Amino acid sequence: MGDSDGEDAVDTPALPVEVIYILSFLHAADRKEASLVCRSWYSASQDPRFQRNVTFRFPASASSLELIRGLGRKPRCSLIISQLDGFSISRSLLLEVGLCLGPKLESLALPGSSITEASLLALLPRLSSLRRLDLRGLDSLFMSGAFLSREEHRQQVRSALCGLEELDLSDLRYLSDLTFNRLTGCTPRLRRLSLAGCHIAFEFDPYRGCPVGAVEDSSALLSLRNLRRLLMEQKSTLVALDLSRTSITPESLRTVAQVQGLFLEELILHGCKELTNYSVEVLVKHQPSLLKLDISGCTELTSRSVEAIARGLRSLTHLSLSQDWRITEKGLSDLLLLPSLRSLDLSECLHINGTEMVKGLKGSNAARRQLETLNLRSCTYIRVVFFLAQLLGDTLCELDLTSCSNVTDLSVCAVATYLQKLVVLRLGWCKEVTDWGLLGMVITALCLFCSKHGDKGPRFTRTFGNMGFFKPPRLPFEERPKLVTPNDLEQFRQQAGASLLALSRLQELDLSACSKLTDSSITQVMRFPDLHHLSLSMLPEITDDSLVSTARHCRSLTSLVLSHCPGISDRGVAQAAPYLPRLQHLYLSCCNNITDRSLLLLVQHCKRLRTLDISRCNNISVAAVDFLQTQLPFLENLHYKFIGGADLSLSL
Repeated sequence: MGDSDGEDAVDTPALPVEVIYILSFLHAADRKEASLVCRSWYSASQDPRFQRNVTFRFPASASSLELIRGLGRKPRCSLIISQLDGFSISRSLLLEVGLCLGPKLESLALPGSSITEASLLALLPRLSSLRRLDLRGLDSLFMSGAFLSREEHRQQVRSALCGLEELDLSDLRYLSDLTFNRLTGCTPRLRRLSLAGCHIAFEFDPYRGCPVGAVEDSSALLSLRNLRRLLMEQKSTLVALDLSRTSITPESLRTVAQVQGLFLEELILHGCKELTNYSVEVLVKHQPSLLKLDISGCTELTSRSVEAIARGLRSLTHLSLSQDWRITEKGLSDLLLLPSLRSLDLSECLHINGTEMVKGLKGSNAARRQLETLNLRSCTYIRVVFFLAQLLGDTLCELDLTSCSNVTDLSVCAVATYLQKLVVLRLGWCKEVTDWGLLGMVITALCLFCSKHGDKGPRFTRTFGNMGFFKPPRLPFEERPKLVTPNDLEQFRQQAGASLLALSRLQELDLSACSKLTDSSITQVMRFPDLHHLSLSMLPEITDDSLVSTARHCRSLTSLVLSHCPGISDRGVAQAAPYLPRLQHLYLSCCNNITDRSLLLLVQHCKRLRTLDISRCNNISVAAVDFLQTQLPFLENLHYKFIGGADLSLSL
C-alpha cells in the first residue's frame, strides 16, 4: 500500500514521537510485542508509516464481524477472507466489509470460498479504492455463466473497479468468453492478469476449421481470440501475464507475444509443457523488455532457450528454469553476464555442475554484483560451492542447496566465510554436512581424518586377489563422523573460525535430514536473533538440549520443524516454550516422546499457534487435542493422524 495522506493520519490526540522513532528500528514482530506494553506504545505502533503493506487474514466466522468493524478505523486495509459460503454468516460478513471498509479496501482475496453471485455483486460496487482482486478457484461464481449478465450490474461494478490494477482468475474451470469479457470490461486499466490453470482453448475447432471462439464468443471456454482482444485493448497498461499450467502452444505464444504495442515486463509460463525452444526464441524477439520470466517445468526446453534468453533479454532481472531437466551447462556463462540479473532458479536441472556459472561470474563484475537469489536445489552434480561463494559474497541474500549431495563441511565453511549477507540458507538433505562444518573446524576434522585413515594397510593388486581377509570399505553415508569433544568446543569458542555464527542476518535456515548433526553444533551455532523459520527435522542425534538452546537464542522464531526427531521430549518443550511466544507453526510429527503434557504447555505459552502437526505421536490422547482446540483461538491447521494409535486427521 502507498503512503498515507495527511487526512488519513491516526486520530490519536498526540502520538509520542520519541516512541515512534524507537519503534522504527524494530521488525514488525517486535513492534507487535512492544504495542502490548501500554496504550501509549500501542498508539505509536499505529502510526501510518508502520501500516503499509499490512494484510489481515482470517476465516469467515461470527467473531470476524467485530474484527472488521475495528479495521474500519484504519486509513487503508487489505483482506484475505477464507471459507466463505452462501450462508447468512458469510453474507453478513461481506456486507460488513462493504459498509465499514468499502472506500478503504485496497486488496481483497477470497481463497477456499464458495460464494454466490448476489453476495459478491452486493459488495463490489462499494469497493471504490480496490487495486487487487483475487477470485482464484471461485467456480461457484462462474459455473452458471450468468455472472455480470445484467447491464445494470456491470455499470455498478465498472464504476467501482475502474482503478483495479491486479486481477487473479487462476484455476477457474468454468471461465468462458462471455464471463471473461463481462468482467474484464469492468476493469479497463489492468496491469497484472493471472489465468494460471484455466481451461483456455488454444487449439483449432475441427468442425469450423478456425480457432475456437474465432466466430463467436463461447459460453463454455475462454478462447485465444478473446485473450488477444483483451491484450490489444489494455496493452498500454498491462505489464504482467500469468499463463502457467495452461495448454498454450508455440503458435499461441507467438500470437500473444506479437500483439502490437504490448510490452510485457513479467511473464509466467510455469508447467506449459508444450512450449519448445522455438517458442522462447519468438518470445525473446518480440518481448525484449521482459524483466521477469518463469519457464520452469517446460520440459521440452533445452540450452538453446538459455542461449536465446542470454542474447535477447538484456534487462532481465529474474529467471526461473526450475525442472527444465534437458538444460545443461551450455549457455549459463553467457546468462550470468546479464548485467541486471538478480534471481536465478536452476532447481532440479539435473545436468548442471556449475563450472560454466563460475566462468560467467568471473567474466562479469556487473552481474556478480547484482545476483541476490540462487536456487540450486537437487542439482546433484554441483561441486563448485566454494567458488560460487567467493564470487557472490558481495550481494547474495538467498541460497538453496537442498539435496545437493556433494555439499560438504568445506562448502558450509565457504558459505559462512564469504556469504555473510545471507538471509535465507537451505541445506536440507545435504548428508555429508557434520558438526565440524557448522562449527567452522573443517581443517581440524580433515587432519583427524587423515591421521585415522592415512595408513590403509596392505594394498592389493590385480594379481593379488581377495583371499578372505579383505573387507570392502564402508560407504561414506555409512560412516559416523568423529564426535566433537569438550576440548574441541573450547577450541571453537577461542578461535574466530568460519562457523555458521558468521551469518548473523539469517531469517530462514533449513538443516533437515543432515543426519550427522548433533547437539554439539546445534547448541553452539543456533544464535540468530532475527531467525523466523528453522527446520531441524529428521536429525536423529539431537535432543532436548538443542531445542532449549535454540529457543533461548532464537526468540523471533515463528516456524519450527522438529518432525522425526526422536530425542525431543516433554522436558525440552517445557523449557523451550516460554521463550517462543511468537511461534505460529510447529511440526512435531513422529516425535514419540511428546505427550499430552506438551500440548498443555503449548496452550500456556504459544497462544498464537496457527499450525500444529502432531501426527503419529503415539503418546498423545484425543482428549488433549480437543482441549487444545478450545484454547488456541488462532489455530487453523491441526494435524493429528494416528495419534495414540488412532486414524484421525483434521484441517481447520
